[in-house]
Amino acid sequence: MNIQPLLDALDLQEDAARALADDLRAQIDDLQTRLREAETRLEHLAITRKTVTGLADRLPAVAPDLPEHPDYPRILAAFNHATGPLRAKDVCEALGHELLPKNVEGTRAKLKRLVKLGILTEADTGNFARK
Repeated sequence: MNIQPLLDALDLQEDAARALADDLRAQIDDLQTRLREAETRLEHLAITRKTVTGLADRLPAVAPDLPEHPDYPRILAAFNHATGPLRAKDVCEALGHELLPKNVEGTRAKLKRLVKLGILTEADTGNFARK
């Protein structure tokens, strides 16, 4: 019996399997290289985040733009001179407005807007303070 054709067929299959294994090893090497690069990038980003957050408290705060009504700078001036939280009525008096409900409510609306802009805080209902 001649087994040479069978051995030739085995050689072909071994060559194909060897080529596939070599190709897969090359892909694995490429993926390992890319993985190392991605991990290095992640480490650099983590270091950058840590550095930036460590410096964030040293950066000057950027004041948000105030609405264009002339009362807003005056309201902030009242809070700069205050020693504690102020109510809308107190701010109304500081601005020299009559203590009419429409003036107090208008001032309260302005104070609420300053809270939304992150300039003031409302510690408890109706009591406003500078951040």
